[in-house]
Amino acid sequence: MTYAHWLRDFETEAERRRLRSDPPWARGAELHPDVARSIQRFQVGEAGDGANLIAKAAGGDYAAAVRLFVAEEQNHARMLEELLRAAGVPTITSHWSDAVFVRLRRALGLRLELMVLLIAEVVALRYYRALRDGTADPLVTRVAGLILADEERHVPFHCHRLRIGFASLGRPARAAVFGAWRLLLLGVTITVTADHGRALRRLGVGRLVFVADVLVAFEAALARIRGEEPKPRHVPKRARPRGLF
Repeated sequence: MTYAHWLRDFETEAERRRLRSDPPWARGAELHPDVARSIQRFQVGEAGDGANLIAKAAGGDYAAAVRLFVAEEQNHARMLEELLRAAGVPTITSHWSDAVFVRLRRALGLRLELMVLLIAEVVALRYYRALRDGTADPLVTRVAGLILADEERHVPFHCHRLRIGFASLGRPARAAVFGAWRLLLLGVTITVTADHGRALRRLGVGRLVFVADVLVAFEAALARIRGEEPKPRHVPKRARPRGLF
């Protein structure tokens, strides 16, 4: 299976980003302290150099696409840093959750690293949607929307590679791996909701709602990896579900 179309997709997006004006940082932003702390932690997670993943990707179109994927993630870190600066909030240099993810990913081969990375990407989908839809600040909405649009492309990209990686695995073995993968996702998602719970509630998303939405998105990703077409799920753009948990 070729990666040429993914490489073209990333190249097209890179050119679009080059021509696009940056968000208007000078206008400033208003961030509730709980949301600001949450963004600080996500900014750390987006700021990696991706060298380990690039090395595992070897050569060819896939490796070239991975390098552009890493560049997009680094651009997310830059935009979040600019957003924090616009709100008068400093960045942080590290967070325990990012350190755990980095150590786990670096200890694994490409397929297992992508499995861990996909968990982070699926969680990010729901987080940036909450950030986009849960604030009245135009700059926050703009930045979160740009990052979310990239993440919505990243998940199918990783699913494509994982579909190839699991193609030779028999159905029973694949079911066992997917079961363990679901458990890891659930543990990570619960940890994220505990760590970012106050911010999520401030953004209008209850913890149970967040966990449920991540699980649904993950099942859609697994469907892609199995070669199935995931069922479309309509989500109102400005929906702000309220949770009591």
